[in-house]
Parts: sequence; C-alpha cells; structure tokens
Amino acid sequence: MKKAIQLICLVALLFMSSCASRKDFIYLRDMNELEEYPVIQKYEAVIHRDDKLSIIVNSKNPELAIPFNLPGSNGGFTINADGTVMSTSNPAPTDSKNPRGYLVDVHGDIDFPVLGKLHVEGLTRSQLTDLIKQRLIEEELIKDPMVMIDFLNFKFSVLGEVNGVGTYEITGDRITLLEALAMAGDLRPTARLDRIGVIREYGGKRRILFHDIRSKDIFTSPCYYLQQNDIIYVEPTRQRADERDQRNISRWSMFLSFITTITSLILIYKR
Repeated sequence: MKKAIQLICLVALLFMSSCASRKDFIYLRDMNELEEYPVIQKYEAVIHRDDKLSIIVNSKNPELAIPFNLPGSNGGFTINADGTVMSTSNPAPTDSKNPRGYLVDVHGDIDFPVLGKLHVEGLTRSQLTDLIKQRLIEEELIKDPMVMIDFLNFKFSVLGEVNGVGTYEITGDRITLLEALAMAGDLRPTARLDRIGVIREYGGKRRILFHDIRSKDIFTSPCYYLQQNDIIYVEPTRQRADERDQRNISRWSMFLSFITTITSLILIYKR
C-alpha cells in the first residue's frame, strides 16, 4: 500500500508541473546595479477638459480676496457677523464627496470670479497660478495675490491583463505608470510585457503609446508620468477568448486523465 501511495504522489507531482502556467516576470532587466539614471524633477500634470480645479486666492488683506473665492472655499479667512474679516489657518469645511471647484468646460475654459473666462486647457498648475496672479496685479485688483491650485478629480483607468481592472482616483497629480500598475494589483501571467499601452487624449485627439516594462526606456517615456484621464491597457499574450476556453478544456481533460491513472494504479495494486 505504501508503494502505491508513493506512486500516486509521483504522478500527482508530474501532473501539477505539467499544468503550471506561471511566468517569471523580470521588470527593468536592463538596469545595472548602482548605475545612476536621470529623474524628471520638473514634471507637472497638464490641465484637460472635464478637470475639476480648486483655486484659492489669498492676500495680506483677506477682505480683498473675498470676491475671487467660491462660497465655502474662503482661502483661509472667515467673515464675522459684524462684517469684520478674521484670518484662519483652516479653510471652511467642504463636502469631501463633491468638493467645490471650477470645472473645465468642453472649450477648455473656466469661469473665474471677476476675471471672467480663462482658457486653462494645456496649462500646468504653476502656469495657471502665474496667469491668475498676473491678471490680478495688472488689473490692480490685488497687489500681493497668493494663489493655490489643486486637482480635485485626478483619475486614470487600467484595463486588460491586470489583477485589478478599474478606475482609480488619487490625491495630487503625480503618479507614474509603474505605480498605477501596482495599484491595479500588478500584471497577470497572461500579460505581454512589451505591449503596455497608455491611451491619452489631448487637443481633441487620442493616441496610444506602448511600453516594454522589461526595459529602463520606460523612464524616458512621455507617458511614464500619467495625465488626467489616461487609460492604461495591458495587452494579453492570447488575443482570443476561445483560446482561453480551449486551455480550460485541456486542463479538464488532463485532470480526468489523472483521475483515471490513479484509479488504474489502485486496481493494479489490489490485484
């Protein structure tokens, strides 16, 4: 009986090894240990249509900034019942699920208090900050404006051969392609490492750029730092669903063959 059990275990081990579909992924395999690679330090996200921006204007004289802030986004000061203005380090509370902000319309504009329409599409946060400051100073509205701008809805989507397909939102505006894949649970064994695409919309057009995650060249890609509403698509090694179905049928056939083999061994032992 002991010999039969050992033989069965051996057959089971062979079956498991033959069914293994594991792939060893080696990311960035052409990077050399201790070799230094340049890092993009001045990266900034670019404003697109449908972005939602928080814009807070402040000044040494807080009452001057009141007309340039949305209700509930008072830029760090409060107005008392008697009309006096008091500075505070904590802005008024807002609804975290629907924070107040400026939505960039289909033309790439926002409607800013007093200044009117501002075309913001294609600008970075620092560029928009400088634009608003310049307008406030040139039009003699505020001599010493302080402008703070943040993204309120920075999101990206991940599709294809990852463990966590979905749309993700982050705080801030700086996330890399590798970090996004990590948030999506990493790649599946069926992923093509040289066909990781980033679909980006800009200027009313879309384009896709593919990356090879095995190469350090990914660091120099214009899509290494994601932009608002980017779509990451990881291509599978097998394009058709029927191929996966065929693989499942093959595994079941092997499993039935394994059961048949075990049954035959037990009958032979009993004889």
